[in-house]
Amino acid sequence: MNISLSSDFATAVPEMAVSWEAVPVAEPELLLLNEPLAEELGLAPAWLRGDGLPFLAGGRGVAQAYAGHQFGGYSPRLGDGRALLLGELTGADGRLRDLHLKGSGRTPFARGGDGLAAVGPMLREYVVSEAMHALGIPTTRSLAVVSTGAVVQREEPLAGAVLARVASSHLRVGSFQYARNTGDVDLLRRLADLAIARHHPGSTPLELFDHVVAAQASLVARWMHVGFIHGVMNTDNMTISGETIDYGPCAFMEAYDPSTTYSSIDHRGRYAFGNQPIVAEWNLARLAEALLPLFADDQDKAVELAMEVLGTFSTRFEEAWIGGVRRKLGVSGDVKPLLKDLLVLMHENHVDYTSFFHLLGKAARGDAEPARSLFLDLAGVDAWIARWRELGPDAEEMDRVNPVYIPRNHLVEEALAAGAAGDLAPLHNLLEAVTSPYGERPGLQHFATPAPQDFSATYRTFCGT
Repeated sequence: MNISLSSDFATAVPEMAVSWEAVPVAEPELLLLNEPLAEELGLAPAWLRGDGLPFLAGGRGVAQAYAGHQFGGYSPRLGDGRALLLGELTGADGRLRDLHLKGSGRTPFARGGDGLAAVGPMLREYVVSEAMHALGIPTTRSLAVVSTGAVVQREEPLAGAVLARVASSHLRVGSFQYARNTGDVDLLRRLADLAIARHHPGSTPLELFDHVVAAQASLVARWMHVGFIHGVMNTDNMTISGETIDYGPCAFMEAYDPSTTYSSIDHRGRYAFGNQPIVAEWNLARLAEALLPLFADDQDKAVELAMEVLGTFSTRFEEAWIGGVRRKLGVSGDVKPLLKDLLVLMHENHVDYTSFFHLLGKAARGDAEPARSLFLDLAGVDAWIARWRELGPDAEEMDRVNPVYIPRNHLVEEALAAGAAGDLAPLHNLLEAVTSPYGERPGLQHFATPAPQDFSATYRTFCGT
């Protein structure tokens, strides 16, 4: 099969693309293949499983340069330390997408890392990104996970793997920070032109920034509608496209608590569930700073224009968040007082976020007991349900937006541990549930059940580097 990959990124901004070759994989073994996505891309699944398998595990591409604020501290030179952009692929649907490898070996951006990835973290990205796609949340997509046969040394020796993924692009806020930091305005302009051509043809740089602000406001609201916590919202992990990227220490909130964070490296809760809109706006301010020379020749005017656009983030996020909440509650009108009281009740009663909204759909049909049974304060929840029912909730609307099955943290960990040991059956079972997340299905109750309390109290996620 002939695969034609373009090199748009490397051609447009060669200063930010280092030609590099993945570490050779002598005996690749296919662990997971996303056949529907392969077909969208015009790649024959049978070929990928056979002669095309090396295509999923290596080859020559470019390591992309970018900078980034990591937990608030600026690093001027990050880049793809263990990843390669193989090129851009026009799929069978006519869409242009990046084809990208993770865990493909050290590059000049690797710093002290070995450039490799273990099976577990690559399986995590596959499962969670495909679950996010099924939830309708913009995301990079996982095409395949290939075992490399290499041993990756972390706290203990682990089996190595490469993830092949696709994205509408891998342009990040950190990409523009890198270009701006060079002082080369022409490079910055070419990078902006590439982003515009790729995502918003015909836009000016200021209009591009406006599109990114809108996309990120919507994205973070959608994350929060399903309880998703990214875990490491550094500026190098925020895309220009508005797609979720880099599923490292990500997790789904169980009992509602805005301060929830699972990441082992987020010691101060910077990227906690409730902080995500604040962090997104902060990151976008860094993007504005990088783009200032393209907004206007006069710096004061450029700052004024940037602030005007950035100032729309909070309103856009609020509209997206409240709009989504209305659908989750199946009601219209002013839901803010109702939502405020509900979240207080859920927090005080340690109520599972996903379970409650799913079971509330039953209450809209007349059976409130499953939802109210999640609370210790029965008088409080009964009063709230009575107020909510007066608004005439639409149960069918609720069922369309409140998932039954998400990648629950304990089930993900169980599936990853089994997968790393060579048993992929639990992972396939989990994928079957989370890639069709809406509506109860017989035999899948296990996948809708919250983790035991002692698990959630001590659960931590890791970057996997």
